Amino acid sequence: MNSKKVLGNGLLLLTAFIWGTAFVAQRTGMESIEPITFNAARMALSAILIGGLALIMRAKRRKSSEKTSPDEKQKEAKAESRNTIIGGVLCGLFLSVASIFQQMGLVYTTAGKAGFITAMYMLLVPIFGFVLFKKKNTWLVWLAVLLGIAGMYLLCITGEFTLAYGDALVLVCAVTFSGHILCCDRFVRLGRPLEIAAIQFVTAAVVSGIAAFIAEQPTLEKLTSAAVPILYCGVMSGAIGYTLQI
Repeated sequence: MNSKKVLGNGLLLLTAFIWGTAFVAQRTGMESIEPITFNAARMALSAILIGGLALIMRAKRRKSSEKTSPDEKQKEAKAESRNTIIGGVLCGLFLSVASIFQQMGLVYTTAGKAGFITAMYMLLVPIFGFVLFKKKNTWLVWLAVLLGIAGMYLLCITGEFTLAYGDALVLVCAVTFSGHILCCDRFVRLGRPLEIAAIQFVTAAVVSGIAAFIAEQPTLEKLTSAAVPILYCGVMSGAIGYTLQI
């Protein structure tokens, strides 16, 4: 296994740890704020942090590109920019829908059940990848998926497992997260990863913000009362976790 693959696996392991702890913060936040408003706030915070970092990196890249010929790799750069924007917007749409349904589901179910059902995308990603893109997997991948689901069940489900309204919402989230992962997998190879992450957060913040003003009643008081969970999810789960995933 080469060093890049080891680094990538390590970053994803760190991401999984961050997301696991974020379920507790997300559930706590629901005690004082509506789910879509919570999601809009955390995505806006992630957009500010990663957007600022992306702008800094973009400025540095422009300085270095000034030393090369203006026509050099111009077509490739345009294609990369186009894929970055398209990929960021599509990833953001998937992320906003998945996060909203997950947050809504947490109002009606436990953090453990939400974690287990969300983790079902382990099974859905290879299935959708095969059906939509004919991407085949070895029997070892399927074995790992089944073992992972069994392990998540033992870790997360402490009593009898029954599906309720909140669980159905989280199940929609799992399906949408599968689309998000496949979208990231495609565009991260064609665009600029950090900028894709920034654009996806901006998209998710805008979509969630519009939905919050339509369906809920956001107030500064509510945002202040849920400030700690929003900060944790916006910085750790969002800015760090989803960016490391990409």
